[in-house]
Amino acid sequence: MKGQKKLILLGSSLGFIGIILGAFAAHGLENLISEDAIDTFETGVKYQIYHALFLLFLSSQNFTTSKLNRTLFWLVLIGVLFFSGSIYGLATNDLTSFDFKQIAWITPIGGTLLILSWALVFINVIKKRNNL
Repeated sequence: MKGQKKLILLGSSLGFIGIILGAFAAHGLENLISEDAIDTFETGVKYQIYHALFLLFLSSQNFTTSKLNRTLFWLVLIGVLFFSGSIYGLATNDLTSFDFKQIAWITPIGGTLLILSWALVFINVIKKRNNL
């Protein structure tokens, strides 16, 4: 099964949570934070959903290896937590006692991990070009 079950579980979990957070941004935050902050929050939601779909797509393919699936699982999980998670915190910074600006440096690290996950798939397909 090459780790496909884990990709499905993570992808569906990220999608489920992303939909809830998107609805929360649209209906729960509208009177609490600025429109710009809501837009920022929704950027985090979009990238979380994109990567949920990415994982679900990968789980249905046979061009990845078990090792690559494990690597992609961790890259996407940590990438979404750092990228989208920090964006959620920064967008709602005025609502908490913690200053999320102190950890804003993790946002680009998360983004880099997400980019790396896509690059690894690309490289894997190029390496296997004769087998697809």
